[in-house]
Amino acid sequence: MPRDELTAYVLGGGGVLGSSEVGMVRALAEHGIRPDVVLGTSIGAMNGAFIAADPGVEGAERLAAVWEAVVREGVFLDNPMRQAARVAKYRTHLLSNAPLRHVIERYLPVSRFEELEVAFQCVAACIEDSSGRWFADGDLTDAVVASCSVPGLFPPVKIDDRHYLDGGLVHSIPIGRALALGATRIFVLQVGRVEQPLKVPTKPWEVATVAFEIGRRHRFVHEMESVPDDVELHVLPSGAASSPNVSIGLARIAKMKERMDAAHAASDAYLTDLESP
Repeated sequence: MPRDELTAYVLGGGGVLGSSEVGMVRALAEHGIRPDVVLGTSIGAMNGAFIAADPGVEGAERLAAVWEAVVREGVFLDNPMRQAARVAKYRTHLLSNAPLRHVIERYLPVSRFEELEVAFQCVAACIEDSSGRWFADGDLTDAVVASCSVPGLFPPVKIDDRHYLDGGLVHSIPIGRALALGATRIFVLQVGRVEQPLKVPTKPWEVATVAFEIGRRHRFVHEMESVPDDVELHVLPSGAASSPNVSIGLARIAKMKERMDAAHAASDAYLTDLESP
């Protein structure tokens, strides 16, 4: 008996590079592709929440404006003196998550998962038991901020009696979750890193970066290999020339718009080819 069709958007992490996913969302909306469920991790959780609130072209345009707010509010940047003072005081993180909370609470039109137009789930890593927790109901802000809490950059988020960090620690691009939910068609929105093969490190400081990338990618690689033949899978292209691991320097409106436009053009071309007979 054939399965019911279910289209999933799967949004991966990548911090500042997450602006690429905005261009992909716009291309999907323009081609009339609507998700039945949206799954996000790390910055993909923030993007995913806004998509689930409005999966159409207007929603994509609104998300682009939200990314301008991300820059204005200094979500990924802070005054160096404040950073130094915060590290001296807390010793565990460089930035406050208050600007990210403000962006979500001000621009997301709803406050609870149940109020979204499309089903949405996001994941965060639990410190106490090293598990990945999927959030699918209740308050949106805490869940999304928890999923975006990059270790060392942001503080952990306490929800109930547990503390959570970045969802990318347990699911960098959660294709497996889409399969578990019964997805028959999956569109992967990613920031470009997985398009670039890793290279053997030649400098001391590259060793940790490569090791971290292996840790971030290995589950994605495994899940890609395990996708059943009857599932339609599309990894949308970023169109970016490079997607650096350390990307804070790209937290500028002009740079983010470049990545949005590149991803939109590349994904539009990909979807146009997909529609060709």
